[in-house]
Amino acid sequence: MDERKRGELRIYLGAAPGVGKTFAVLGEAHRRRERGTDVVVGLVETHGREKTEQLVAGLEVLPRAQVHHRSREFTEMDVDALLARAPEVAVVDELAHTNVPGSRNAKRWQDVEELLAAGIDVLSTVNVQHLESLNDVVTRITGVEQHETVPDDVVRRAEQVELVDLTPEALRRRLAHGNVYAAHKIDAALGNYFRVGNLTALRELALLWVADQVDVALQRYRAEQSITDTWEARERVVAAITGGPESETLIRRARRIAVRAGAELMVVHVMRGDGLAGPSPASVARSRKTTGDVGATFHSVVGDDVPSALLDFARAVNATQLVLGTSRRSRLARAVDEGIGSAVVRDSGSIDVHMVTHDEARRTRPWKVERDVLAPSRRLLGWVLAVVLPFAVTGIGLLTRGEVAFSTDLIGFFLATVVVALVGGLGPAVATAFLGAGLLNYFFTEPYYSLAVNTPENLVTLIAMLIVAVLVALVVDRAARLAEQGARTRTEAALLASYARTVLTSPQPLDRLLAKVRENFGLESVALLEQRDGEWHEVAAAGSSGGEATVNVPVTADVRLALRGRVLPASDQRALEAAAGQALLALRQQRMTVETEQARRRAETTELRTALLSAVGHDLRTPLTSIKAAVGSLRTPDLALSEQDTAELLETVEVSADRLAGLVDNLLDSSRLATGAVAPQLRPVTYDEAVARALAGIDERDAVAVDVPEHLPPVLADVGLLERVVANVVDNALRHGRGEVAIRASAHRDQVELRVVDHGPGLPKNAPVFTPFQRLSDRTPGIGLGLSVAKGFTEAMSGTITAEDTPGGGLTIVIALPRAR
Repeated sequence: MDERKRGELRIYLGAAPGVGKTFAVLGEAHRRRERGTDVVVGLVETHGREKTEQLVAGLEVLPRAQVHHRSREFTEMDVDALLARAPEVAVVDELAHTNVPGSRNAKRWQDVEELLAAGIDVLSTVNVQHLESLNDVVTRITGVEQHETVPDDVVRRAEQVELVDLTPEALRRRLAHGNVYAAHKIDAALGNYFRVGNLTALRELALLWVADQVDVALQRYRAEQSITDTWEARERVVAAITGGPESETLIRRARRIAVRAGAELMVVHVMRGDGLAGPSPASVARSRKTTGDVGATFHSVVGDDVPSALLDFARAVNATQLVLGTSRRSRLARAVDEGIGSAVVRDSGSIDVHMVTHDEARRTRPWKVERDVLAPSRRLLGWVLAVVLPFAVTGIGLLTRGEVAFSTDLIGFFLATVVVALVGGLGPAVATAFLGAGLLNYFFTEPYYSLAVNTPENLVTLIAMLIVAVLVALVVDRAARLAEQGARTRTEAALLASYARTVLTSPQPLDRLLAKVRENFGLESVALLEQRDGEWHEVAAAGSSGGEATVNVPVTADVRLALRGRVLPASDQRALEAAAGQALLALRQQRMTVETEQARRRAETTELRTALLSAVGHDLRTPLTSIKAAVGSLRTPDLALSEQDTAELLETVEVSADRLAGLVDNLLDSSRLATGAVAPQLRPVTYDEAVARALAGIDERDAVAVDVPEHLPPVLADVGLLERVVANVVDNALRHGRGEVAIRASAHRDQVELRVVDHGPGLPKNAPVFTPFQRLSDRTPGIGLGLSVAKGFTEAMSGTITAEDTPGGGLTIVIALPRAR
């Protein structure tokens, strides 16, 4: 059986009430009816507007459903009747409307979803202030909070969204003529919600929202049709940055270009795929912050071919303009490689490319001296070999003169140059080339023992040796540099993984993270500082405190990492910035944990309060009622009571007062436990002493058999809390058990156990014995706090309390406390 085709939704969106949405919907309904379409009005709110009512009169209107709520009758759309009628098109006004409680659905848009699922096309209306994403913005603009909202996704899924637009002046005239509200509401509306400024802002919001929807639809169509060419339907500017010092200038310049073009600005940073080269995270973070400050969006893409990556991104977002900074490279470098800018201009196609000049472009240097990456020992060995190897080759050549050809001597000097370049790098290699060329010319070329260069071959040999030395040395230098960067990257990755694990798994992530940073970088102290009220305050620290910070690593404008100790090299900057970011995450996580715990406690307190009100209502009233009745009888002058009757009434008062006092004690104890206000004073206590004191306050102590040996070791406990624990457990056993209750004690390793055994009906498996307000039997009085309080007090004394089945039937409560040493 084929599934029924889903209906289509068409929404008329307006900036404010009165722009003509309902009028437009009804006009469309009439047009469809005239074309032979089956149209039914499910619900239309005319608000007493005469012209709207005239349009409704010509359509079939479905009667509304009656909904009873709080002794009143309301009307809502009859969804069941509309589904049974099954028209081709249904008119449903005010999509964001909240239905009366007791209706089929809570919101009208949910009613519409049912109609669409049944294959019925729907025409509906909504105002921009009712869109969920814009609700708070409209509230700030108009000062009027909108309680009825519709999710944006519901409106976005509509097949058509048509904007019903009207200028603020025209809407105010319509309002003044009485076409929107009744006469007594006009002045108030014009002076409040319908001010020109409010209406202008709402109109702009509606226009922008619809424009965004059109752009989304265009992007969807381009993706479905695999269209990659730029369609200049909307101006969109992309600024490409390197993360270098010129990036902020480039972003601001691109922002001015976008503003003049009325375009959206996107900033993109291309990261190299190898991860070995690129700007520092701090530079990228500054660029990201500047992007946010100018109201643009920041994007990162990965690609080794930077021009292709930039153009692919620009075409993917349908950009019309691309902003680049002029090259910082020297003229010689640009002569060898055209550079990113030239490649982008050549392949940009229909995308306009702006080349922005900046100060950094005038600070290029033809030669860039980089830090030597070879170890000093290796460099020293290179210089030693630069002297030794040429003379060694010369000696071997002189000993074998006449036996080997000149080419063999030449290869020997080339080999010496390559070996020195591999070991010592560029400087020793060049020295070897010059020394080898001189020795070769002096000893092995005619005229012998002369430095004169008589033939072009000798000059070519000298030049070739120099070129080989330079090329091999450059290869060695680059390999060493990449190896160093790779090792540093691996180290940074390992540190970041370690910091991330610390933040995610440690119970105290911030303190542990700062300790790891201090340990990893060999510092005296590491502290996280936060600026409050213009002053820096220490949030957390690891190591000795005091003294000025050697290095301050900024995290945000108000948070920084202060390091004290040795001066760290610049190569550690990336790892430190990453550690600072992890420290900020740890701080936020720690605060979120505290807030979550506070929220949990508040929730538990609220739950406890709710349970308290529901549970103690009857149990508080019962003894109070008994006391009031007994005292009332005693005070009645016309009632002649015998001494026995008087004694019974007084006993009733006493028993009820005791019961009420016990109930209040348990409530207070439960409240203390819930708020963490229990602070036990621990000292050695014997079980026989605690049991004797607990039984002294129990009326039915004769039904308790005590078997607590005097020679048992004492336990570490609070005397008062232990007495309450035993009294509550015994009282529970007496109320729920049958016959005698037994108390036994025994020592096991580092604990001493006290068992309260009854032979009652017992409890089901996994029953919530120690949960507050859980009354597992309705035959006995109480509110279910006795065992809960006992558990809380026992755990506060570092002990445990558990429930076991009594052999033969019943319940055994085991109280285990640590042995006193």
